[in-house]
Amino acid sequence: MNKFNKATSLTLVLVFSAVFLVIIGSIVGLSTQQNRLNKQKIAKELALQISEAGINYAKWRLAHYPDDFSNEQRIYSDPQGQDLGVFDLEFTSKIYCGDVNSLIITSTAYTYDYPNTKRIISVKYSRPSIAEYAYLIDDNVWAGEDREISGRYHANGGIRMDGQTDSLVTSAKDEWNCTSSFGCSSPYEVKPGVFGDGGGQEQGLWQYPPEFPIEEVDFESISMNLSIMKELAQESGLYFRNPTAKGYHIIFKNDGTIDVWNVKTTDAIRAYNEEQGWHWSYEKIKNEKFDGNYSIPETCKLIFIEGDLWIEGTVNGKITITSADLINPNKNSDIYLNGNINYVNNSGLGVIAENNILVPLYSPDIMELSGIFLAQKGHFGRNHYPSYYWPWYDREKLEMHGSVISKGRVGTQWTSNGYFVSGYRNRENTYDRNLMTDPPPLTPSSDNEYMFVKWEEVE
Repeated sequence: MNKFNKATSLTLVLVFSAVFLVIIGSIVGLSTQQNRLNKQKIAKELALQISEAGINYAKWRLAHYPDDFSNEQRIYSDPQGQDLGVFDLEFTSKIYCGDVNSLIITSTAYTYDYPNTKRIISVKYSRPSIAEYAYLIDDNVWAGEDREISGRYHANGGIRMDGQTDSLVTSAKDEWNCTSSFGCSSPYEVKPGVFGDGGGQEQGLWQYPPEFPIEEVDFESISMNLSIMKELAQESGLYFRNPTAKGYHIIFKNDGTIDVWNVKTTDAIRAYNEEQGWHWSYEKIKNEKFDGNYSIPETCKLIFIEGDLWIEGTVNGKITITSADLINPNKNSDIYLNGNINYVNNSGLGVIAENNILVPLYSPDIMELSGIFLAQKGHFGRNHYPSYYWPWYDREKLEMHGSVISKGRVGTQWTSNGYFVSGYRNRENTYDRNLMTDPPPLTPSSDNEYMFVKWEEVE
């Protein structure tokens, strides 16, 4: 082989060697890069799992230490005890009048191998409020055939359900004595906990003992301490008391303020209910004096009225209004829903009465009520009015969006021998899911444990 051929061969060997080395290097580099990416993907997935573990730990901590909202960092280890990474917990609480309404928990996690690859989970927890019920009643009750109810319906007493429902109807009674006031034969008939002509039975929505272990709801546990509410209103909210007034008339304004009127005199209306029989109801405002327009403090949207109360208007914000007479031990104050109550945007209203919450005679023909209505000692309803109060004794439709919580039997329609005689001819009820997890200030909880409301990964 001559020198030229030897040089050519050497050159080719060097070129192919270089190409081979480049290819091998590229393959090795690609493999290394792919391995690194796989490790990063594994670390990213592991970081998400560690972040989720942080949320689970936060839930455990809340169950054992419900008042501890301090931030915390913890090391995450595998079952063999090897430390894999870290999660940081941040608690952000929504507080009204010193009471925790809901919690936002943020869990930020990473692995030790890739500390810059972080996964963040944010969840919302809150205690479920009594607004999870469309109706919660501590008595026997009859829901008429005109009723359309969306949401849970529970009574500690027996239930005659002739209306249409789309959720559970539960009674704490396995049987009860149904009297003529519930459409049964006199003196009474023994009926199961829930019975009637409503369609929920075929759908499996009716539940009562002994087939189902339905517990009685403790109304003492969901009754508010009115003295504490009064103190909070005096310190941080709005408090009204006028010894010369019969009560107050409050109109909610869509700008978030309230107009307050002193009710000086009232007219008596002839009325009937089961507790009092025929009586004079001093529910119609005859003379009132303007007190002023007030803004409600942002940190404590609580209004406390010492005396009877008439309310109506458009609510802007999450507000609780309470009526109680804690000065006169012989007086239990009532609340009259004087007109429509509507919302602006994502608002909510809690209405708490020491005694009754009543829809008066002079109410709209088509009435709209939004809110949580809690009658602690009395009942929610509308009295029976004689037909000479025409046309006011006969109203067309009551639309309710929210919850009715009543110590006594509820009712906004009166019948005699199966015929309508007074009240609202048609009634629709829909519970407000928003108020179940984000209620107005100091709304009683139906369960002391925090429940999951919302989960999201923060990018």
